[in-house]
Amino acid sequence: MDALERYILENSTPEDDLLRELDRQTHLRVLNPRMISGHIQGKLLEMIVRMLRPRTILEIGTFTGYSALCMAAGLEEGATIDTCEVDDELEPLAQSFFDRSPHGKKIHLHVGSALEIAPQLGKQFDLVFIDGDKREYPAYYNMLMDKRLVHGGSILLADNILWYGKVVEPVHHNDHHTQALIEFNRMVVEDDRVESFILPLRDGINIIRVK
Repeated sequence: MDALERYILENSTPEDDLLRELDRQTHLRVLNPRMISGHIQGKLLEMIVRMLRPRTILEIGTFTGYSALCMAAGLEEGATIDTCEVDDELEPLAQSFFDRSPHGKKIHLHVGSALEIAPQLGKQFDLVFIDGDKREYPAYYNMLMDKRLVHGGSILLADNILWYGKVVEPVHHNDHHTQALIEFNRMVVEDDRVESFILPLRDGINIIRVK
């Protein structure tokens, strides 16, 4: 941790104990623990939820549940999060922390592809957090827009959109993750149904508002 990151953490509301434990367990038990949202991004998600006051949230990519818990902390009573995770081996860890959280009852965990699950939920979503398979980002976007899973005023947050800076470097022919993220960003900026900007926090978040 560098000095600036330490300063940011010291001057932000502290991480709560359950989230700190989840972060630790993720680093002990899960491959690629850096995929966890972490405290600062998690606090941003909570703040966005508090400001927007959504009634329905869709999360694409649960991982170990950190971001879902952060968003749930900002939700008002009666509002819900549907979160989709394709890796069934992560379900027990995420669900165990949902069960221990006072906000866990707001979260509904679905195991499987969001491309199959989300259209079957019969909902429109006020807020969508996209953090699943980067190769499927264009498909997620088309699903949300074309199947009318979002509405005018909905906000989409697409994570890891700068992909370690690879989006501005020469792309190898077999680098399907970077190719898909570049395609996603192009689709969004050329779509007159939305307005957007990229927040360069951590690995970048594309913040998209449906008109």
